[in-house]
Formats: sequence, structure tokens, C-alpha cells
Amino acid sequence: MAAGDWCVCEFLRFMFSLIIPMLFVTAGLLVILVVVLLYIRFGICPKKKITHSPRKNGKMPLVVAFFHPYCNAGGGGERVLWCAIRTLQKRYEDIIIIIYTGDKDATDQEIIDGAYRRFNIKLLQPVQFIFLEKRYLVEAWLYPYFTLLGQSLGSVFLGWEALMKCVPDIFIDSMGYAYTLPLFKYLGGCQVGCYVHYPTISTDMLSVVRDRNPRFNNAAFISKNPILSNLKLVYYYIFAWMYGFVGSCSDVIMVNSTWTLNHILALWKAGDRTNIVYPPCDVQTFLDIPLKDDRKKTEHSIVSIGQFRPEKDHSLQIKAFYQFLQMKSAQELTVKLILIGGCRNADDEERVSCLKELCENLGVTENVEFKINISFEELKNHLDEATIGLHTMWNEHFGIGVVECMAAGTVILAHNSGGPKLDIVVPLDGVETGFLADTEDSYANAMDTILSLSPEKRLEIMKNARQSVSRFSDQEFETSFISAVELFFDTR
Repeated sequence: MAAGDWCVCEFLRFMFSLIIPMLFVTAGLLVILVVVLLYIRFGICPKKKITHSPRKNGKMPLVVAFFHPYCNAGGGGERVLWCAIRTLQKRYEDIIIIIYTGDKDATDQEIIDGAYRRFNIKLLQPVQFIFLEKRYLVEAWLYPYFTLLGQSLGSVFLGWEALMKCVPDIFIDSMGYAYTLPLFKYLGGCQVGCYVHYPTISTDMLSVVRDRNPRFNNAAFISKNPILSNLKLVYYYIFAWMYGFVGSCSDVIMVNSTWTLNHILALWKAGDRTNIVYPPCDVQTFLDIPLKDDRKKTEHSIVSIGQFRPEKDHSLQIKAFYQFLQMKSAQELTVKLILIGGCRNADDEERVSCLKELCENLGVTENVEFKINISFEELKNHLDEATIGLHTMWNEHFGIGVVECMAAGTVILAHNSGGPKLDIVVPLDGVETGFLADTEDSYANAMDTILSLSPEKRLEIMKNARQSVSRFSDQEFETSFISAVELFFDTR
């Protein structure tokens, strides 16, 4: 045997001596993993079923669980949660509803009272809360880099805590933690559904990175660097594939708008299980606010409704308002900008402080008011007096605040993208229902246009807007929601 052939043979023997043991080790680990998963699925999880009494017909009542770690917040997502629960209680009297939440600083009754105070929603039956200890794992501050991946993996551990405390019959993720879906489906043996307010990653986000556009979720130092941009794009593509995989595990998928639908269909590829269920807006309550003739108004207010999160872009509102105040027509008017929203945590409170500092720098402090975590009645009072309803979030998934402003009789000025553009601020029988903008200049010009209109013209737009929002009522939500989830109950 030639020396060269002998070297090749020895090399192959050496490689096989490594590969064969590695294969056995890998196979052994896979077997152990399968055994552990089967033990969890059939040994542990059945013992975590909530105890309850049988129904009159002898069958055990279904346990429906909502995964909503921030159920005591005051945003539109929480209104969907409480309306969904009330809807199920109306339709199915013999079910038990639990909520997985991390709001440990509040009692059961305080959370229920908060839902009534903020949203005017009263439940028909009690619900059970399962308080989670590890909600910090889904907090953005914990992941200064690779935030999407960090929060998604954190949600798996948070979901595991929830699963180990109680295994329901039906699991609904109502806050956007898609990575919990396969956990409850394959380990918990649950039927799983989800209500998607906003995709964790979207094709628009991929476009922003690909085109190297700076946004709140694409820092300037990355957008300016081609190497970092390409690395982030690869990361986004991998994450998008993973997100599509876990999302496709859902038996029922509900989305809140045409914009969200388009992105979920592109990523999850589950069109046969996906339905648009517009979020419930308390339209009737706001419609009860009478339209007022503002011909004798000496002061106009521009009202913004939205949590103080970075994507809501409140700074754009203040800067556009500043530009408007420099216009000649504004000199003849008394106009105030009122920012109404909830603060979830210290980060939101710091954001409000920065916005107040921006007002000071621009010299508009006397013209801008901040209303934090106000009651529902106070919100109605501000909308009652407002002339313009303002919204500035780019690619807002839907925009409950936009609908509320329109129903309350304000002239809406929303961002020319997402839900407001595709679903809400659309013409009614060819007649305009509001205004759209996307830059400081266009917002300032739109404010000027609206306040320069005759009171009769503004009243006409308000009436058209009110007629158009009936399709976003609580009643329409209840019909669409039950239609989507009745599959869970019909198969039991």
C-alpha cells in the first residue's frame, strides 16, 4: 500500500472513530429528550388541570386560558382581552376562564375594577387569575441587543411557568407571544388560538433594514453601516422563518386589520385558519357624545390617544404642532395639544419626561398638556371638547384610538399607513372621513387645513366619520370573534 493511501485510510479510521460515538451520543440524547417530552405531555401536564365541578350533563366544563402578561394595562390590546372574555361568557355559560398575568402588584378585584374604569366593560362571571413570577423575561430592557429573539425566548420560559401552573383545554395568546403556541399545543395538549395585534416581525421591518432606513427599531449607526445592515437582515430573515413556524401551529388565527392580515399570511402561510376580527371599539359610548357647533369656539384642542410607547411617535406630534403654531392662521387661534395615554413602566414615564423637555425646547409648554392614566369619563370629556383627533404611529396595526376619535366627533388626522390608511380613514360613499399625513410638514399643513375649514364642512366630515365606524362596534367584534373560535367548542 502506498504511503499516500495508508494516510487516507488512517484518516478515515480516525474520523469514523469520532463520528460513530457522536452518532450514538446524539441518538441517546434525542431518545432522552423524547422521553422527557412525553413524560411532560402525559405525566405532568394532566396533573396541572384546574379542578372544577362537572356540568349538569355530567361533562366537565371547558377551561379557556388567555395569555396576557400585562392584562392590567390600559391599551387597546387589553380592551380586546376583556371584550373577548365577556363575549365568551355571553355565549358559553359553563366555561371557566383564566388569565395568565404578571400583574402581581394588583389584586383580582383591582384588575377587574380597572377594566371597568378604563373600558366600561363589566364581566358577567368571575375569572381566575394565575400570576406569573417571571414576566421580566419579556421586558425589552433585559435585551438591549437582539431584542426580538430575547423577548421571544423569554416568552417561552414565561409560557412554561404558565403551563406548569395550569393546563387549560383551550389556550389563546391575546398579546402576541407566538412562541407559546407550540408549547401549549404539543406539550400541554391544548387547542390553541391567537389574536395578533401586531406581527413580532413584518415584511415592512425587513424592508426598512434592507433599504437602510433609520427608524425607532433600526438605529442610525446600523442603517449607515452596510456590514451591520446585512448582518441584521440575515438575523431578521432567520427570525422571520422561526416566527412563521411557531405561528403556523395555531389552530385559529385572528388578526385585527387588513395590514396585519397581509403580513401574517406572508409569514405564517395559514390562510385557511386566518380571520380578520376587527378590535372592539366602544363606538356607541362615543356616539352618545353630541356633535357640537364649533362656530362660537374661542379655543380648539387637538387630542392624541395612545400609550406612551416609542412607536407611537409622540415627538412627531409635538414637532408638527410646533410647525403649525408658526403658521399665520395659527396666530389668530388659541389651540392646545392634549396627549392622553397610559404609562406601563418606568421607561414610559421617562419617555414622557423627554417629551416634556422637547416641549420646553420648542417653547410650546403652555400649549401642550399631558394626561397620564386618566379615567374613561375624563377621556370622553376631552374628546367632547376636541376639534382634531391626532395619530402619528407609522404602520399602526389597527388604531382603536383613531376609531374612538372619529366616533366622538373629532376630525381625525392619522398616519398615512397601516390600519388607519387601509381600514379606518377611508371614504364613505366617496366622501372623505378624515385626513392622513406622514411628515412634520404634512401634519402641520393638515392641522392648518382642518382648522381653516368652515364649521359646516368640519361638521360634514365628522358626520361621515361617525357613520363609517359602526363596523368597529363591540357587537361586530362579538359576532366575528365567536365565528372564529366556535371551532374549539363545536369539536368538544
